[in-house]
Amino acid sequence: MKIFKRILDKVRPHFEENGRFSRFHNIFQAMDNFLFAAPLKVEQPPFLRDPLDVKRYMSLVITALAPCLIASVYFFGWRVLLLLVVSYVVGGAVEVVFAVLRKEEVNEGFLVTGFIFPLILPPGLPLWIAAVGILFGVLVGKEVFGGTGRNLFNPALVGRLFLALGYPAAMTSHWIEPAAGGWGRILMPIARSAGDAVTSATPLVAAKGGVWTAPLDLFLGRVLGSAGETSALAILLGGIFLLVVGVASWRTVLAIILSFTVFNAVLRAAAPQLVAPLWFSLLAGSFLFGTFFMATDPVSGPVTQAGKWGYGILIGAVTVLIRTFSGFVEGVMFAILLGNIFAPLIDEVVIRARMRRYAREG
Repeated sequence: MKIFKRILDKVRPHFEENGRFSRFHNIFQAMDNFLFAAPLKVEQPPFLRDPLDVKRYMSLVITALAPCLIASVYFFGWRVLLLLVVSYVVGGAVEVVFAVLRKEEVNEGFLVTGFIFPLILPPGLPLWIAAVGILFGVLVGKEVFGGTGRNLFNPALVGRLFLALGYPAAMTSHWIEPAAGGWGRILMPIARSAGDAVTSATPLVAAKGGVWTAPLDLFLGRVLGSAGETSALAILLGGIFLLVVGVASWRTVLAIILSFTVFNAVLRAAAPQLVAPLWFSLLAGSFLFGTFFMATDPVSGPVTQAGKWGYGILIGAVTVLIRTFSGFVEGVMFAILLGNIFAPLIDEVVIRARMRRYAREG
């Protein structure tokens, strides 16, 4: 790495202002910041927030997502990595284009979006459809709002929603039967995985007909589903890691789980024929993945501590209602996007309430 650093330092003048490649300064700076520390350092206040803040955050999230990626490759094969490559190439290209147009540095924020997106797709989905989804998600869900830190919605979810509405047949017919035992699908060629796509019912679809998937299969991930959302064990390993290192808000996670549990229990008691048992509802579908990795997005969620409780309660309740009374078997995606819409309002209510309290006390 020291050799590479010396090479970067040697060519740096060409990317600075009035240099031969000055128009690509933001791309060069992003690469330098991602691989090394920012060049500007100070010993006393005022301090500046350097790109390592974002880099550390993104690195921790990707580390937490690693168990889900490993589980997805084990159960569904190496084709998941092709989806990951497509996500990074296409989505990263959109990021670079807008950074050049705005004359800003390329932000590392896309590293998490590009990593999450393939994990919430059917593992057998055609690569061109995945490319369309990430392009739409980054462009409409993020760049039109001004880029990283300014987006109202979670970009990965925006892309997933677009594919669900625009390509419903493809999004419900490209599941891959999970391999279990031994090396799973790790030793299978990529072409073999793509050819094993099926249209069988996922656990949530099967539950509509009164068929409950075995708890152990749901916990380990031996079920049909999106690439990174089937293994509750892998999700919990990564999610708990995020809570321990302080990246994910425990308030948001706890509020979602408590709200989901209460609403599921109440509706289950009132209409047992419509509502699945709690253990199944918690483990099936994308509930856990959405709770730990998407609802906790610090940009599209509330910033106030009290607001995180209201935000989580809203998501948990809406998820149960959509699963129970709508034509969609999965409600987490819609619930989180709805939470994104209300997040600024929730923060506004919390802040105004505090201001009124402080005014009375003052």
